[in-house]
Amino acid sequence: MLYFFHSCSHYIFGASQMSILVTGGRGKIARAVHTGLTAAGLDVRVASREPADLPGAVALDTTDPASLAAVLKDVSQVFLYSDPSSAALFAEAAEAAGVKQVVLLSSLASHADNGNSADPHAETERTIAAGSYATTFLQPGTFMTNAIYWSYSVRATGQIRLPYLDAEEAPIHEQDIADVAIQVLLDGPGDRHDGKHYPMTGPESMTRRHQIELITELTGVPIKAVDLTLEQAREEMGSSMRNPAQLELLLSYWASRVGSPHPIEPTVELLTARPGRTFPTWLHDHLDVFTR
Repeated sequence: MLYFFHSCSHYIFGASQMSILVTGGRGKIARAVHTGLTAAGLDVRVASREPADLPGAVALDTTDPASLAAVLKDVSQVFLYSDPSSAALFAEAAEAAGVKQVVLLSSLASHADNGNSADPHAETERTIAAGSYATTFLQPGTFMTNAIYWSYSVRATGQIRLPYLDAEEAPIHEQDIADVAIQVLLDGPGDRHDGKHYPMTGPESMTRRHQIELITELTGVPIKAVDLTLEQAREEMGSSMRNPAQLELLLSYWASRVGSPHPIEPTVELLTARPGRTFPTWLHDHLDVFTR
């Protein structure tokens, strides 16, 4: 698949072109960013703790200064996954390596309007923003790929068990997140994106109950939607979420969204010059998740 973008920076295609580092190389968004940048003819280095099966993949231990220094050598731009535990080490290594731009994959939970300065993504943003390189923060909300986790339960029990099924979300396609990241990197440092925080959503607010209905409609797989009580949610979700405080924040957020349509952010359309992909589009792209 080819990716087309409406502008390119003279910085990228000038004589000083260096490598772009994409971290989180085993993730769907990182892979899509790698595909788009390489399709544009750029030199891309992909890093993760266990290198992915992609051209230019390298091992990276973000807790090891020597590993960071080696991977960042001759790198001018970075697409970075948020990790508060290693953000300070990364920022120091990026400064030493002469990195010019960092595009951080953060979260809508860290957005200033949410007033949640204790969010770990907000903490990472503050740490990364302290560097002298240009920074841009991508803040997507709910991912459409969350439905992949639902598929495990569907195949095992025929159910999707969640609290607050009528909470409104505006889930975003992972390719839309990648396309925005690619555009920011193509425009390069010194452009309109420097210092910007970009909240990101999909094009439509919907309940998770409706998402489940769409899965059945488009895949033909019958699914029983189980609306968990608060006590059931704490018990069932507590085993997979290590931080009880984060779980409580999540449950409180979902409760606040019941009966309240989610605001739609225009970032995808503004930066890529096309509408964001819909949830039915995501399902068509991932039909095998539920039908295999």
